[in-house]
Amino acid sequence: MSSVLRFPPVSSQQSLAYLETKLAYYTDAWDLAEDLAQQVSEIVVIDARSAEIYRAGHICGAISFPHRIMDEASTAQLDHSKLYVTYCDGIGCNGSTKAAYKLATLGFQVKELIGGLDFWKRDGHPMAWGNAPGEWPGAISTTGDAASCGC
Repeated sequence: MSSVLRFPPVSSQQSLAYLETKLAYYTDAWDLAEDLAQQVSEIVVIDARSAEIYRAGHICGAISFPHRIMDEASTAQLDHSKLYVTYCDGIGCNGSTKAAYKLATLGFQVKELIGGLDFWKRDGHPMAWGNAPGEWPGAISTTGDAASCGC
């Protein structure tokens, strides 16, 4: 018997519902980079790692907000109309999940960045160093050429 077919596939409608839900929880580096390059103002990127690690290199435009200090008081200045995209080091780290969880419990809309900073760097997207979020260097290509993932 087929290992793949041991568990029969669900209907296309069940797949559609699952995949729509999955996309509502996550974004990837290419989609986020495209939105940052286009200066989409409804999105705020949060680096959920420690401030020290943030200074050593972070997503260009991300703010430092360690998940360990997130609570009602520390998030009071955040805008509830924004979508907060959280990230940490990568798939071996759950700091972005903890940050998204804390923000969601406080009523914020959140998504996690798939693969975190590891996938961001792997794809060659802009980085910044130091305490400041950094300025986006310019527009990225979204036409499927060598600067695109081809998705």
